[in-house]
Formats: sequence, C-alpha cells, structure tokens
Amino acid sequence: MVEQWLAQARSGEWPLQELMAAASQLQAAGALDAAALLYQAWVAATSSPMRHVACFNWGAVLGELRRHADAESVYRMALSTAPGFAQARLNLGHQLEHLGRMDEALAEWRTVYDNPAPVGLGVEPVSLHLHALNNAARLLEHLKRYDESEALMRRSLTLDPRQSDVAQHFVHIRQKQCAWPVYDTFGEVTENHLLMSTSLLAMLDESDDPALQLLTSQRFVLERVPKVKAPPLHRGRQRQGKIRIGYLSGDLHMHAVGLLTAELYELHDRARFEVHAFSWSREDGTPLRARIKAAMDHYHPVHHLTDLQVAEAIAEAGIDVLVDLQGLTSGARAGILPHRGAPVQVSYLGLPATSAIPGVDWILADRFVMPPESLRFYTEKPIYLPHCYQVSDRRRVASAPPTRAAAGLPENAFVFCAFNNNHKISEPVWRCWMRVLRRVPGSVLWLLADNPFAQANLTRVAAEEGVAQERLVFAGRALPADYLARFTLADLFLDTFPYNAGTTASDCLWMGTPILTRSGKTYISRMAGSLLTAVGLPDLITTSIQEYEERAVQLGNQPARVASYKRYLAENGRGSPLFDIPAIVRDMEREFERLALEARAKP
Repeated sequence: MVEQWLAQARSGEWPLQELMAAASQLQAAGALDAAALLYQAWVAATSSPMRHVACFNWGAVLGELRRHADAESVYRMALSTAPGFAQARLNLGHQLEHLGRMDEALAEWRTVYDNPAPVGLGVEPVSLHLHALNNAARLLEHLKRYDESEALMRRSLTLDPRQSDVAQHFVHIRQKQCAWPVYDTFGEVTENHLLMSTSLLAMLDESDDPALQLLTSQRFVLERVPKVKAPPLHRGRQRQGKIRIGYLSGDLHMHAVGLLTAELYELHDRARFEVHAFSWSREDGTPLRARIKAAMDHYHPVHHLTDLQVAEAIAEAGIDVLVDLQGLTSGARAGILPHRGAPVQVSYLGLPATSAIPGVDWILADRFVMPPESLRFYTEKPIYLPHCYQVSDRRRVASAPPTRAAAGLPENAFVFCAFNNNHKISEPVWRCWMRVLRRVPGSVLWLLADNPFAQANLTRVAAEEGVAQERLVFAGRALPADYLARFTLADLFLDTFPYNAGTTASDCLWMGTPILTRSGKTYISRMAGSLLTAVGLPDLITTSIQEYEERAVQLGNQPARVASYKRYLAENGRGSPLFDIPAIVRDMEREFERLALEARAKP
C-alpha cells in the first residue's frame, strides 16, 4: 500500500485531501517515516497552490520524529510560498526552540502576535495571537526574562482572561520577582480567578491555610490526573523474601531531593530490604547523580514509558512499598500512582503538603509537622517518625569559609542571612525583616540574588521601609561546597513564612548557624520548627509575626546569646537526633516493614 501511495504522490496528480488521508493512516499506525516520505514525494512532484498546506503537515511529522532541522527547512518552504501562513510560523518557532535558537524562535512568534490580523487555516486571529503570546511567555520565563514574560502574559490574559494555565504562570512569575501584590488584577482578571488558578507550589508560598492547600491539590488532581477504574495492578501478585522498596522520582540528581536523600538509599539494611528506583531524572554528570544510582540495587530508567507502563513495571518488580518523592511538584508524574503498582504507596519529602493523589495512602511525617489537629486536611494518613521527618546527608562537604570581606560583608556587623529562594519571600515577611534591620543598628541582611527583578523590587520596598541599599547584601548562586561554607559567616538565619526552609535549614544547622523560624498551621510552615526541635533548639520557634520580629530584634541586639547557640550547635548539633540518619532510616524501615507485611497477609 505504501508503494502504491508513493507512486500516486510522485505522479503530481494526486489530490491533496487523498494524500492527507493516506498520511494520517500511516501516522496512526506509527509509520511516521513513511508519512514524511509521502509528503516529500508529493511536494516535489506538484506545483499545487496548496503546497504550503502539505509542507505544514510534513513539518509536523518531522517535528514528531524530532528531525527539527529538517522540519525547519520544510516550514520555511511553506512560508516561501505563503508568507502570511501564521500556523507554519508558529511551528517554525517550536523547531527553532528545539534547536536551541531561542531568540529566533521568539522573533517568529513576535511576528504573529504583533500582526493585527494573522492568517491561519480555519483558526480565528485571536487563537493565533494566544498561541504566539503564550509560547513566547513560556520560553521567556524559562530564560529568566521574567519582566518580558509577565508583559506577554498580561497581553494574553487581556485577550482571554479565562486561561487558567496562563493565570497560574502569571501568579508564580510575580512571586519569583517579589512583585507585590502577587494577585495583581487588571482588565477582566479578578483576584478570585488568580487564586483559583494558583498552582500548589505557588499556594505553598502564598497561604498557610491547610484547607486552601488541600483544595488546590484536589483541583489539580481533578483536572490533570486521569481517573483509573481498573483494579490495582499489585493485586494478585506474590510478594516474598526481602521487602522491596521503590523510590519514584525525577529529582534524583543535583536537586534538593537528591541532596537530602543520597545517604538514605545507602543506609537501607540489605539483609531485609531490596531498593529500587523508578526514575526519569536527568543525567547531569554530577558525582551526586552517580552516587545515587550506585546506591540502588536496581535502577529503572522510565523516561520512555507511559504512566501505565511505569506502574506495570513497579508491579512486575514486586514492589511492596512505593515512595513518591515528587507529589505535584514540577516535572512530577502523578498519573503513575492511581494505577497502584504497589500495595503501600507513600508520599515523602518532595511535596511537604497533601497531594490528594488517588492511590497515595500515607505520608511520612513527625508529630511536629503534622499535629493531630491538621490531619483532616490530608488525604494521606501519617507514618510518624519519632524525632524528625527529614533525612539528610552526613557526607556533604563544605569548602574552607571565605572571609567576611571576600563575601562583601562588614567585619563587625550582626549578619542576618536568608538563603531561601526569592519566591518564598512574602511581602509581610520582607517588611518584617526591614523593621528588624531598623531596630538592630548596623546589622545587614545577606540574601540569595535569584534574579535582578526580585533584587530591584526587594531593594525598592526596603527603601520604602527606610532601609538603605547597602544594608542588603546579595550573593550569587554557588557550588554546593562553597554555598555551605557561607553559613559560617552569618550570625542568624531568618526563615521565610509560610514556605519554611527545608533542605536549606538542614544545611544551615549542619554548618552550625542557628535559625529563627515561624511555625504555622501547615506541614510546609512547620518544617524548620521540626528540625529545630530535633536539634535541641525549640526556643527559636515562634508562632506569630509579632513574636518572630521581637525575637529577631532581641537576638540581633544580643550577639553573645547568638554565639551561645553557635557553640551549642558546634558541640551538639551533628550528634543530635536531627542528624542521626541511621536511626531515622531504621525508624522508616520499621514502619515500611510493618505495612508491607500487613499487605502481604491480605488475601
């Protein structure tokens, strides 16, 4: 049949509609190369005025085959005969993006969204404008050109304010820039629409209301996670011998989750447990990545598998306890879990909140991060660890500390630091920090310079609060060992709220620097408090913005008291329950074994 179709294509007389129908059959059968060859033959043999349509379809097939350079040539062929063909220009932009030519991609999309009346096949101009605006905004956000990205999102939402995906990115890009208020309304875009479009990650930054976090997770699951009606995949499979633990994640590389969990995998008792990873993590070439892979008894790369196929692989491997390390965070594959590849499925670490994912019945916690009054806001049941929910890595290595002068810090000033990502800084917390600086003479605040837009906004609000620019010291990102060394130069770490420090708090305490935190009503707003409790410094936990401010001022004006906290951490911190990682792993294993054996005993 393919040879017959090719002969017709080469004849120069085959109608376009019949060509497209034949190519569609080949595409549906997975024969993409044959479909591309069919279009190529037809275009070479005809002078039809509709060649640009065939080139457009041919380019789409080549793009699906990831032959992006070839697709670029074909889309340019279409545009050479129909320069106003907006859909070809949009797709050309995608191919240029795949080829790493970002500015050229943006230019193609700009040609469409700046054209008052772009022409497409059967598509209204507004749809073409939205396609171009949204893709350009997405790419600009990826390139960290946040101001340009936000401007295009505003244009897009002005055209169609009902776009939840665009509103979601609009909210988070304002958080990344510390642009307050985050819920900035305009045109027909209401505060309610922005709130209802907020992603879970952004909601963790924005609200300490556990009910709102639960509703945000439930909305995402309802809209994005396919419903599974088939019986659980683990049912009917024999599980014998060692308990098999599976870790599910795309973050087993140089990422906060990878940094915290590397030693966890190494410390599992191989006499009782077999450890698997089901991972779509990137090969970043780091020693951490190699270490994590080496710590697994079985490493299963699953990039190429569908969600159902991953769940089937988990069931086939006989996994007793599946630990989801990602939840609903960026890059997560929540659609794997409802298939229930394992009888016990547990949420841990990557999402310090409820995921509401069907099939995730448990969450690892401690009684500080999940007190009894909070349980009604979680779809998961807690697996309580006795001391602290968080594992970390005792093999992390710090560089020799720099001098204060080398870090741009005044030699004799009290140094507050806040190395959380800028999107975690809320306006109430920032204005509180500025009041603290005013009340602690000569003190400075040492911050992460995440992006120039956040830096400019933070500096502007500081000036509104009467704090001079020189009292803010912005530090660029650094290699892990150099980043750890920075903590030794600071006197006190100021935590964010409602999104507490997690990995950063662990690093800070490991390096012997005390943390002042505010604990609220949600798991994520109680993380640092859990760590401080386990390390033996519960008096650095506050529960209101007023108490937090007063304690920060007291400590800033009493450096000898802060020095005593540093001495305590130097003498006792690494020997505390917080960093007794073997004990935390044993506690975890005891609970996993109990749940696994209960599941095996069920008919």
